[in-house]
Amino acid sequence: MTTAMLIFAGALILAIGGTPLARRLAPRLGLVDQPSARKVHQHPMPRMGGAAIVLASLIAVLIFRDRIEFQQLIGIVLGGAFVSLVGALDDRWGMSPLVKLIAQFFGAGILIVTGVTVQLFDAAWLNLALTALWVIGITNAFNLLDNMDGLSSGVAAIASAFFTLLASMSDQIYVSALAAAVLGATIGFLIYNFNPASIFMGDSGSLFLGFVLAAIGIKLRFPANVNFVTWMTPVLVLGVALFDTSLVFISRLRRRLNPLTTPGKDHTSHRLVAAGFTLREAVMIHYLAGGAFGLMAIFVTQATVFEGYVAGGATALVGLYTLIRSENRFRQMALPALTGNRTRINADEHGSD
Repeated sequence: MTTAMLIFAGALILAIGGTPLARRLAPRLGLVDQPSARKVHQHPMPRMGGAAIVLASLIAVLIFRDRIEFQQLIGIVLGGAFVSLVGALDDRWGMSPLVKLIAQFFGAGILIVTGVTVQLFDAAWLNLALTALWVIGITNAFNLLDNMDGLSSGVAAIASAFFTLLASMSDQIYVSALAAAVLGATIGFLIYNFNPASIFMGDSGSLFLGFVLAAIGIKLRFPANVNFVTWMTPVLVLGVALFDTSLVFISRLRRRLNPLTTPGKDHTSHRLVAAGFTLREAVMIHYLAGGAFGLMAIFVTQATVFEGYVAGGATALVGLYTLIRSENRFRQMALPALTGNRTRINADEHGSD
């Protein structure tokens, strides 16, 4: 736990100091999100915060590399850096959804080649397929979740906090160290990103966070329990992002819209605001939900098979009920137009709405 605390402190300090530098450098590199009729912010906003998150996380891990099994981090570090670079290029010049998707497959391939794979089935091909699906799904989930000040970064911080705790509970030193690095970096960035934000993370940050958190979820192990139960743990920890992505996909498919390329104010956060909550309240509700999911995840790691599936099933039913109610209410409300001419996978970030 000492290693995790040191890495957390290092990443926190680096992010607190690095984010203002990224904010100043962004205009010079053309990484500025301009306001428009479809966007929330009223003034040009630098969107280079992802660089501060990535560098703070990776540098903190490198500084204390002698305290962890560094070779096990190679795939995660390289893959995370790669998807972040792709996100930065998209932030600056734009990139087609297909190219971004191929890049994410390549990032997932880096994990697979270096041995970071799901170990749930006896058939190797099923594990590889689930690994790719999980990594790409979570990576895009956090990218889509980046639609309000402090939302994606705050949810990522809560998830990484629970991952740090869960990994420490099962004596996975290097997993807890990596999770602690993400935790410190996201909290340091969140100081500047919470409403009213002075900087956005951009795709470079949201893709990195989703990718690394997906990889951490894969690496979690719970020797005191069986995989038949504990596979639910990372799903629960990342439940907020998964719920929001499921809601958006189902809603857009129902309306015969492409869920990846259609920007719109149909996320959970937007629906909460439309229901009368302030921007900050909507974000804080996501934080509370993330905490509740995390506590349920801890319970599952200690539960019997029966207890675990009762808890997981109850959580799934509540999520399904909430999704149906939210979608039904959404259909009845007169919200702004949900479509636009910007066809990008990350069209739901701050700047799109």
